[in-house]
Amino acid sequence: MGLTFKEKISYGLGAVGKDMVYMLSASYILYYYQDILGINAMIMGTILLVARIFDAFNDPIMGVIVAKTKTKWGKFRPWLMIGTISNAVILFMMFAMPPAFDGKGMAAYAAITYILWGVTYTMMDIPYWSMIPAFTKTGKEREGLTTLARSCAGAGSAIVTVITMMAVHWLGGDNERVGFMWFAVIISILFIVFITVTCINVKEKSNVDMETASVGQMFKALVKNDQAMTAVIAIVLINCSVYITSNLVIYFFKYDFGGTKWFESYTYFNMFGGAIQILSMMIFYPLLRKKCSNVKIFYICTASAVIGYICLFAIAFTAMSSVYILFVPGFFIFAANGVLQVLTTVFLANSVDYGEYKNGRRDESVIFSMQTFVVKLASGVAAFAASICLSINNLKSDAVTEAEKNLDFSLNVAQSAKIGLRMTMSLIPVVGLFIAIFYFKKKFILDEKKMEEISKELGNKSEHAVGQA
Repeated sequence: MGLTFKEKISYGLGAVGKDMVYMLSASYILYYYQDILGINAMIMGTILLVARIFDAFNDPIMGVIVAKTKTKWGKFRPWLMIGTISNAVILFMMFAMPPAFDGKGMAAYAAITYILWGVTYTMMDIPYWSMIPAFTKTGKEREGLTTLARSCAGAGSAIVTVITMMAVHWLGGDNERVGFMWFAVIISILFIVFITVTCINVKEKSNVDMETASVGQMFKALVKNDQAMTAVIAIVLINCSVYITSNLVIYFFKYDFGGTKWFESYTYFNMFGGAIQILSMMIFYPLLRKKCSNVKIFYICTASAVIGYICLFAIAFTAMSSVYILFVPGFFIFAANGVLQVLTTVFLANSVDYGEYKNGRRDESVIFSMQTFVVKLASGVAAFAASICLSINNLKSDAVTEAEKNLDFSLNVAQSAKIGLRMTMSLIPVVGLFIAIFYFKKKFILDEKKMEEISKELGNKSEHAVGQA
């Protein structure tokens, strides 16, 4: 018997909850601690970089722990529930800084809670994705559930991206610190409720030997598979470029675009961008694929992102009287990013076949474990780069005391600081994208013709093995 509708919806709800939590932390923690609480940007950037790198290396360790767990509730659901509750508590603590702490105390508190948040999120995230084989039977069923869960995760991320600043101002008024605290409470409660629904309605139907990869295995597989290495390095460069912008775009709206309702413009921009990104994955990529190879689509999308960033830089020097003019660069950047996310999976999958063709072994679990690793590594590097920009340009709330009464924080920000912000969030990503393009063009060989050759060779080997058996 296949999965029931209730099981599918319950599993999808879990993805919505966990990615709502992830996006709140990933997109707003730097802003909360640096801009609202006033912690030094460089200190905060260093904390985020070290914590995310540690968190990336922590993933394989948690995988081993889950694999060795044996309880009457299975190996996955106990950790899923424990990780969710502890992560929700830590999320609230992250956005509820005790008012009595001074500068050093706030920095220490931020470091401890953020590292604990990463550990507890991994405690929940690893069993969530790893449990799929334990309650699905066929490859088609698993692929369909994975697609549903990924779509629900994207919806959770989009919801938080779109509503956060509006909700913060609605809950806290002009006091963003209070607004973030109450918003974190709401997201934490929803997270626990959604995962509880998952754990109640989705039960393991079989014992699964969970294959886990150590950090050493990851890098060993990459060294032996030059195409996987090429794909991973290109992904890191592209993600760093995109994440630098995503870390700074809220500062752009607050301190450059300006206005007393800057957060509304920020919300509209994110709403438009999220819609375009989803459409690009569901519609733009399939349309392009009918006409172009995946490698050609990669170049089209990176070129689109470059055009978008250059447009953004140019538009920033106009009056910017309406947020809608920013939809033009936003379209190019968000559409490119959506398609590139699809291509990430495609290129890594192709590199698995290449590894079998070249080295005689398939490293699916190892290669695909790198997806989470590179995302966390890139986000840490990007957060550090963004913190350097904020520190150099002195972008924080206490820099604009005269304008605070009107909440138009852009009035007293020096033009040089605005230019520095624009260059960091638009031109530096262009440099990263160009490096990714040139590196990819020089090293990547898995075009359509090469993949046909590999598939034919692997097919012949499989037939030969069957014949000998």
